[in-house]
Amino acid sequence: MSAVTINENSLKDIMNSPDTTPLPAPPRRTPFLQTERGLAFAEAIGKFFRAALPPFLGIALFVLLWQIVSASGGDQGLPGPAKTWESAKLLFADPFYDNGPNDKGIGWNILHSLYRVGMGFGLAALVGIPLGFMIGRFQFLSGMMSPIISLLRPVSPLAWLPIGLYVFKETEPASLWVIFISSIWPIILNTAAGVSRVPQDYLNVARVLNLSEWKIFTRILFPSVLPYLMTGIRLSMGVAWLVIVAAEMLTGGTGLGFWVWDEWNNLNVEHILIAIFIVGIVGLLLEQLLVLIANRFNYE
Repeated sequence: MSAVTINENSLKDIMNSPDTTPLPAPPRRTPFLQTERGLAFAEAIGKFFRAALPPFLGIALFVLLWQIVSASGGDQGLPGPAKTWESAKLLFADPFYDNGPNDKGIGWNILHSLYRVGMGFGLAALVGIPLGFMIGRFQFLSGMMSPIISLLRPVSPLAWLPIGLYVFKETEPASLWVIFISSIWPIILNTAAGVSRVPQDYLNVARVLNLSEWKIFTRILFPSVLPYLMTGIRLSMGVAWLVIVAAEMLTGGTGLGFWVWDEWNNLNVEHILIAIFIVGIVGLLLEQLLVLIANRFNYE
């Protein structure tokens, strides 16, 4: 058996020669938008833009039309969006100043209007909800109240103002009276409609179980009537907020209605436009608040 000899120079050449064996390629990183989180993020962005684009285009179109109408009127025309915005910034720079009974900041006027709406609407709910339940529950009472409601409900809200001034002798309770009498009808009618639509089988079971009227109300009527009741409350709040501006224009004092009329006397059209937007925004916020409350107490 022959011995294998290794040349020393050949060994050095092998040890010093570079390793040409290719290394394995690192794993390729998946792009973020192809991952599960990326897909969820892209879907959320898409939903946001699909929801936000139509309102944005609507507002942009409204502002564009406003600018066109303003530009077509010249110097004596309707103030444009930019001019109204500058007036709004000055107006809200100090919204709670108080220079006397007829010179208050816009913040005080908003709060006074909200106070009157809250008081008048609260009284309407306090009277209208129990009355609506009784009208829907008892057929005899429904027959009694039906002609009265049909007669008084179509009356214009401002037609009630002279009656309030004559009875109460003061403008503040007269304003509350107008809000009360104007906003009570949606509460009564929707509550009564909800009670009348409660399945008769539920009431028959309650009668068999000899439940008290209070238990019938809390266990059967109220959960079933709640959607109708919340609809009536939302309609009533909308009516109250519409009426307060007109009532305050006639009664004076403080509030958004008086402020609008006072700015008209001063020919400050920018402030009138600002008041229109304020009334709309506050009404929208009140509506959304009631929607949140309705969803919170939804029994379905």
